[in-house]
Amino acid sequence: MNPQAAQAAQAAAVHLTETDGIPTLFAHAAGPMRAGLVFRVGVADETLARAGVTHLVEHLALHRQGLADYHYNGTTKAAFTHFHVEGAEHEVVAYLQGVCASLAALPMDRLETEKEILRTEESRREHPQLPLWRYGAQGRGLVSYPEWGVRSLGPQDVADWAQTRFTRGNAVLWVAGERLPAGLALGLPAGPRRPLPVVTSALPDTPAYFSDGTGGVLLDAVVTDGTAARLYAGVLERELSRALRQEGGYSYTAATDYTPRRDGFALVTAFADALPAKQDAVLGGFVDVLAALQVGRIGQADLDAARTRADGALTASDAAVRRLPGAAEDLLAGRPSRTLDELRSELWAVTPAHLHAVAVEAAGTALMQVPGGHSADWAGYTAAPTSSSYAVTGQRFASRNRDGSTLVVGEEGVSVTEGARDGTERAATVPYRACAAMLSWPDGGRRLIGTDGLVVDVEPGLYGVDAHTMAVVEAAVPPAAVVRLPPRQRTPAPEPGTERGTEPGAASDGSGVNGAGSPQRGAPTRRTGRQTAALVVLGLLGGLFGLLALVFTVFGGGDPETSTGEWVAIAGFLWGVTGLLAWPAVWILRRTRRA
Repeated sequence: MNPQAAQAAQAAAVHLTETDGIPTLFAHAAGPMRAGLVFRVGVADETLARAGVTHLVEHLALHRQGLADYHYNGTTKAAFTHFHVEGAEHEVVAYLQGVCASLAALPMDRLETEKEILRTEESRREHPQLPLWRYGAQGRGLVSYPEWGVRSLGPQDVADWAQTRFTRGNAVLWVAGERLPAGLALGLPAGPRRPLPVVTSALPDTPAYFSDGTGGVLLDAVVTDGTAARLYAGVLERELSRALRQEGGYSYTAATDYTPRRDGFALVTAFADALPAKQDAVLGGFVDVLAALQVGRIGQADLDAARTRADGALTASDAAVRRLPGAAEDLLAGRPSRTLDELRSELWAVTPAHLHAVAVEAAGTALMQVPGGHSADWAGYTAAPTSSSYAVTGQRFASRNRDGSTLVVGEEGVSVTEGARDGTERAATVPYRACAAMLSWPDGGRRLIGTDGLVVDVEPGLYGVDAHTMAVVEAAVPPAAVVRLPPRQRTPAPEPGTERGTEPGAASDGSGVNGAGSPQRGAPTRRTGRQTAALVVLGLLGGLFGLLALVFTVFGGGDPETSTGEWVAIAGFLWGVTGLLAWPAVWILRRTRRA
């Protein structure tokens, strides 16, 4: 091998060694040294009631770094936590040793300050909805929720989490530079390697869909992790861009993403935005693209374009360096490591038939988010469950809002029921044994969230629940699942005639409950386009007849050609028609919510 080839091979290689008892991945690179310390712990290892503890540890560990001239940061992901740095060798050593020293003795004097910083960060974060609907309110689904646990975590809680998760056996170090840094002693405590979090499911059937939001179409699918799946994501992006932007002009952005779960599977995510007037066209075009790939209509040119792009990334001068964080995650997950040459060999062996197999696999596991008021059942997708298959038996409390809902408090859990159009009873149930969290406010309100993501509100003022029954609920929920929140700015009103809040956080409580972090999957359906049109027509006709009835009632009685009996009959008829037109409009308003 000539010197240039030998140098290129050295640059492309990732070497496995050990530093202070920690597995270390090293890649030769010129320029500033880059390094990262990766731990096998993340949001998916937490519970909903204690969500945020890993992120809090990360913030505390970084506090002592202060304002440095070199670049550093930390990232808390679903199953991994990263600390990374770029700078001179001595700066990298100081950073890594400082992080490890902080993990061993977290600066608890900063605990409350860092909690406030996390709450501020929380207020600006958008929570993705697909993980909640796919995984539920546990495991990987927790990335869809606010970090409710941060508020109640004490110094011992945080220290215990750091001492048992941020250990030598649960870490991998990676370094890119001219050499491994000299004199690097990390001093992490001993501890076992943590297995990947169990993958949960809140979907009884797939492919599935749910309706939410006013944007475009979003989809993810679980596929076997591999080169063919990566190329499928690239081909899918090209097809979506061609169909929805270039040819149809319906979308501005049509893109895909590929995210390995490090358990042998990966998520292919696809998105296409849409204006309200184009949502039907985008949804139809999106489904058509997926269907075409599913039946094997995969162009060789699209595969070649995606392959060329992927090969360019693998042959770039910094390819080995960019692979280091992912390789560290693979090592922590017990996944085999492959060389760049092996990856390139796999890349050029992929055929359209391989992509077809991935498309079929993706079609069977897909979860689609469609805009509010739309559905995807016409395309073979099953509606994701927004209610439970049963209601508990127990004491029943009718809503004081007269909206037809009933709270049921039983020995095994709580349910909220309401009648459906077909005369059946629709229920949302949270069993105590499957209660991921119970939000508790000082005014007595309670919100139980099941591990499947369904929500039941237990509001004493709304349902007239007595103190003894509330005490039964309190005692039945495991203490570790209770999240105590500050006073709400507004509590659900019990007065008759008001509409019950249909989404979590309908009352602004300052707790971070509002928004996409906790959708009540048992809530009334979003208003469809036909329902909105009917509401407009009924409102206009009802207003017209109401105006005629009012005018005739006031002035018709004085008409000498109209007898008193005729005046009463005509006025009654007009007011009756007004009522008949207004009743279905009111029904739509009460049983649906705006898209």
